[in-house]
Amino acid sequence: QVKVVESGGGLVQAGDSLRLSCAASGRTSSTLAMGWFRQAPGKEQEFVAAMGWSGGPTYYADSVKGRFTISRDNAENIVYLQMNTLKPEDTAVYYCAARGVNIPRVESWQYDYWGQGTQVTVSS
Repeated sequence: QVKVVESGGGLVQAGDSLRLSCAASGRTSSTLAMGWFRQAPGKEQEFVAAMGWSGGPTYYADSVKGRFTISRDNAENIVYLQMNTLKPEDTAVYYCAARGVNIPRVESWQYDYWGQGTQVTVSS
């Protein structure tokens, strides 16, 4: 079993930056791929970013490419989502997810373990 806990959300203004953290525990972290997803009010959940735990390629949604960066700290078993130049349309609940295979995917159904989510609100 894997436990995933997000943190770092908040209320910011357009153009600001925010860093989300995702702590994974309960299983050898090197076997996990990690992803970030988000869900805005009244909209479906959408993919944001993903990466394998042991490095390799990273994947981003077109809407965040060039503004968001996913990274990990293997020693601390934490995955980060650095969000720069935030826009009001980035407002959503952000979820971190872990996949039991160290191959990142963009489809939410590919992920086995999910956090509770952290709210990010960007005011204009």
